[in-house]
Order: sequence, then structure tokens, then C-alpha cells
Amino acid sequence: MSGRFITFEGGEGAGKSTQLRLLADALRGAGIDVLATREPGGSQGAEDIRRLLVEGEPGRWDATTEILLHYAARRDHLVRTVWPALSAGRWVLSDRFADSTEAYQGRGHGLPRHAIEQLYQLVVGAFAPDLTLILDLPVEEGLRRAAGRGGLEDRYERMGLEFHQRLRQGFLEIAKAQPRRCVVISAAAAAEEVHAAVLRVVRERFGAVVPA
Repeated sequence: MSGRFITFEGGEGAGKSTQLRLLADALRGAGIDVLATREPGGSQGAEDIRRLLVEGEPGRWDATTEILLHYAARRDHLVRTVWPALSAGRWVLSDRFADSTEAYQGRGHGLPRHAIEQLYQLVVGAFAPDLTLILDLPVEEGLRRAAGRGGLEDRYERMGLEFHQRLRQGFLEIAKAQPRRCVVISAAAAAEEVHAAVLRVVRERFGAVVPA
């Protein structure tokens, strides 16, 4: 696959969608063919599953059912959207990928790491992002920001402070374990400052093709 795959990760309210959009605009301005997508979602089947995961009561699924739904959505997303775009030479930017599953269902819900790794190998195989940008923010601030968005997609936001604190620690542990792929960026600053930090990281990783 000749394209690039960049994922945005982090807790609720960290600004992933905003930073993905800003990076996509910057790359397109430099003449790069970009596909912006998200998880769960990004294909018709995965979007259908998304509604099951992000709407409704927090306890509507147990942890095992929840992770199986996420990986079903992920497989459809990869097969129908991500892999074809990369094969065509496009840069794919995704709002969440497998690190979110490890953080939410692993650290958050307590599923064992070996089970999550086995699912990853079955569904994804050896494929991984070229770069993962983890936007880090204190939990209370992230939930405050997320609460201001409104809408029906608030199931995870309502899972409690301790759950979200485990998520934040989980993302930081993932970054520490995989420093070649993951970069932690503070999301506490204004969106323009965070975007500048994102651009610096992407430029360092991929070179002059990324605008200054």
C-alpha cells in the first residue's frame, strides 16, 4: 500500500475531529489526496454498527459483546474504505482506530490484553497506522467539552469519571509502549496551537510533502 495511514486517538472531548479536519485541509492544500474517516464507522456497514455502540444506555452491552461489535465495524471499514484508499495512494486520516479499543474495552472495561491482541490479529493482521497522534487532556476538561456538543452519541461520555481516568492512562501507556508509532500531543491549548503541533509531528515523520 502506497498511501499513508494516520490515526487520531484520545479521550472524550480532546478535539480529535477538529484536528483531523485541520490536518486534512492542510494536506489537501499541499496537493495530497486525503480521505478523512472515523471509527466506529467509515463504511455503510460500520456506520450501522456505530449507532449500536455510541447511542443508548452505558450498560447496554457487556465488554465482550462491545469489543466484538467494534471489530466487526473495523473489519468492514478496513475492507471497504481504508485499504482501497491506501492502495490507490491516498492518505487516510482516521478519527480513532484500534488503540481506542485497547483503551476503552481493555483499560476501561478490563478485558485481557491477550484477547484483544488475538482479535486484532484475526481482523487486522500485520497492518498498523504509519503514525498515531494521541491528543491528551485532563479528564474533567475533556468531559466538560464533550458535554457541550450535545446529541445522541453520548453513551461513552456517561460511563463515569473513573472509567475515563483509566482511558487516559491507557492511551499514555500505549504511547509509551510504542514510541515509534505514537506521539502524545497536549490538547489543552487552543485548537490553532494544537494544529501547529500536529503539523510539526507530521512534517518530521513524512518530510517536505507536509506544508510548513
